[in-house]
Amino acid sequence: MDLGLKGTTAFVAGASAGLGYASAAALAAEGCRLAICSRSRERIDSAAKTLQADYDAEVLPLVCDVTDEPQIQSTMDTIAEAFDGSLNILVTNARGPRSGHVGDFDADDWREALDLNLVSTINLCRHALPLVRKAAGREGGLGRILMITSFVAKEPLPNLYLSNVSRAGVQGFAKSLSEELGPEGITVNTLLPGYTTTERLVELAEAAKSQTGRSIDAIYESWAEATALKRLASPDELGAAVAFLAGRRAAYMTGLALPVDGGRIKALM
Repeated sequence: MDLGLKGTTAFVAGASAGLGYASAAALAAEGCRLAICSRSRERIDSAAKTLQADYDAEVLPLVCDVTDEPQIQSTMDTIAEAFDGSLNILVTNARGPRSGHVGDFDADDWREALDLNLVSTINLCRHALPLVRKAAGREGGLGRILMITSFVAKEPLPNLYLSNVSRAGVQGFAKSLSEELGPEGITVNTLLPGYTTTERLVELAEAAKSQTGRSIDAIYESWAEATALKRLASPDELGAAVAFLAGRRAAYMTGLALPVDGGRIKALM
């Protein structure tokens, strides 16, 4: 299926590994020109070299801490200069906050989690919007905003207070933004990955092991068993969903919270 993305421009945050890298790879495979960022110069340069080698892609690696608004603005200025002042696709993404129960966190922990997952998403969208609007406003233009969150935005887990709250906030922001940008033909959607084999899953498994004394293998098995497909996801499965929602064939899909969770969420809708 041709998604109509060849020659378009995309920026993927947190793209040195995991879900961000998988999203960038899926877009590169469709012919997108890419800007990608990470907090680490070494890691993002390595990711860019791999994307260039594997997909013959044009990749601009950038260093950006998405919790730092001036760095976000500087990143968007660089992207504007590199890509003729426009950006077709924005993919927001950041690492998850630590696990724990309500008594484990103080006010600073809550502020840090909200900055990491909610405020960073808002600021990335705010500063990217002029570029996305310019791209969407051209003849035959395309504008997409995609936010990677987590299935806990729909079905909170008891030991993920910080993530439950901050991810749910992203859903409210995305839905509001989809209403505002819809008349301009810009779609706004979130993707809700489930248990996916990334560094983040290793962190959560280690935390669960310390809390319960269960083995890592047993924890992974229980997570897989909680899905309808009885397995964990690979990052490229999330990447495929990102590429589809970014494409021209998804032009009438906006305001969605799309689970990519193997049936982990048990709600009817």
